Amino acid sequence: MKSLIVINPNSSQTVTDGIDAAIDPLRSFGIPIRCLTLSEGPPGIESQQQADLTIAPMLALAAAQKDAAGYVIACFGDPGLHALRDQTALPVVGIQEASVMTALSLGQRFGVIAILPASIPRHLRAFGAMGVMDRLAGDRALGLGVADLADDSKSRAAMIETGKRLRDEDGANVLIMGCAGMARYRAPLEQAIGLPVVEPTQAAASAALGQIRLSLSHKMQRPNHA
Repeated sequence: MKSLIVINPNSSQTVTDGIDAAIDPLRSFGIPIRCLTLSEGPPGIESQQQADLTIAPMLALAAAQKDAAGYVIACFGDPGLHALRDQTALPVVGIQEASVMTALSLGQRFGVIAILPASIPRHLRAFGAMGVMDRLAGDRALGLGVADLADDSKSRAAMIETGKRLRDEDGANVLIMGCAGMARYRAPLEQAIGLPVVEPTQAAASAALGQIRLSLSHKMQRPNHA
């Protein structure tokens, strides 16, 4: 049976394991899900340069998955999203794009919890391209790198504090976790903040599974009128 392939473009197996746990409830839909780590990637993707350098090896890894029914790119910058869509007619979903689309269905103004200040310009470029800047309440950074997110003592309190500022100061009524490495903090964040929290790998995998089941494709066959 063909599988949904979820690719973590960084080389951290800890991040991949967190993604795998976050999307595990979606396996009940009946489509196998395999989570892969890009060994050529950096330990954490924290800049545009790092994101862009993962694209070529990620495309090769995707092409090697002969059992693929669709793909999720599990990095919040969606590196290589359109390149992979060029490469395959199978569903390809980026976690950033999917999380924003999900957030827009749960609230009027969304706030994003970023990892580092340097991540925010990448987010804003993407939100501008999507045409959703008027729905963005704020994008605030924790000041923590991807590796730091595995440390509960560093991450949980910082995420809750940042979420409260997005809620109280920026007017967000739905939050997006702006890194795949945050996956395990969704439940405590929702409980502490009292707002819906979108975990982006869950949002993307849900969208991809729906496209697979409905046989949707961004590359439709043109009718042959010959």
